[in-house]
Amino acid sequence: MKNKPGSGGVIRKLRKKFAGRWDLLLIFAIPFAWYILFQYVPIYGIQIAFRRFNPGLGIVKSPWVGGIYFLQFFKSYYFWTLLRNTLFLSLYQMAVGFPIPIILALIINEIRFKKFRKFLQNVTYIPHFISVVVVVSMLVLFSNTQYGLFNKIGMLFGNPATDYMAKAEYFRPLYVLSTVWQMMGFNSVIYIAALTAIDPALYEAALMDGATRLQKIIHISLPCLLPTIIILFILRIGSVMELGFEKAYLMQNPINMETSELISTFIYKNGIQQGQFSYSAAVGIFNNVINFILLITANFISRKATETSLF
Repeated sequence: MKNKPGSGGVIRKLRKKFAGRWDLLLIFAIPFAWYILFQYVPIYGIQIAFRRFNPGLGIVKSPWVGGIYFLQFFKSYYFWTLLRNTLFLSLYQMAVGFPIPIILALIINEIRFKKFRKFLQNVTYIPHFISVVVVVSMLVLFSNTQYGLFNKIGMLFGNPATDYMAKAEYFRPLYVLSTVWQMMGFNSVIYIAALTAIDPALYEAALMDGATRLQKIIHISLPCLLPTIIILFILRIGSVMELGFEKAYLMQNPINMETSELISTFIYKNGIQQGQFSYSAAVGIFNNVINFILLITANFISRKATETSLF
């Protein structure tokens, strides 16, 4: 097939540009290879969800069973419990955790005392580097009925000593609030970066017009942040079903299982601990399909309503 007129010149220009940027391409090749190797190559293995996987036979030679594992999961007595717990916890965390980094970024942006602004950023950012194991251990210590911080504070208001980690109704608040505390500083970084890109002339013009600080936030800062907020919200919608199993698994005990058992912990227990690879793979595919549908839907609605979208 012959190239279109002028395409040869374009190709030569591209080759010349690539030849002059070989060092940047080499740096790019490393993460690109990692992404292909660990994100796309494993897609080949999802077929075990449709096979009765036998490690001795391998993936291809294992017998094909179709969607039997999907039906098994949908008909199980725990299907609706897992779905309800996962959705409720994720929406709870989104409702509480999504706006807080935005508010924190606005507060930090409005602080004029430079040293205090840096101090507040560091204090809220440092918890991100604390291990999940350490965070859960802190929750266990704070919930202790004898010397726990939560009970010490509660007793000041006349509340009886309670082991919050052993109560099913306290699992979600503890999970969400500790996650917000750990992640709000880290999640606010992108909003702070977006705020610093706003033209200072807008604030100066508003000040000359007599606008208060709150009015500048409402009419300048928030509108300029809106595209960033929408993009991050779409991404968050696309991961509604993705709750890491580590923290929930560490916080689980036989008493709070009715609210702490999530799809992610279920996959871990059945896939890794019990070796039901095909069944857990089917559950994982169902989880990801729901996320994909939510992502496409949220992106479509955002594009129609606000003309801001991922694609």
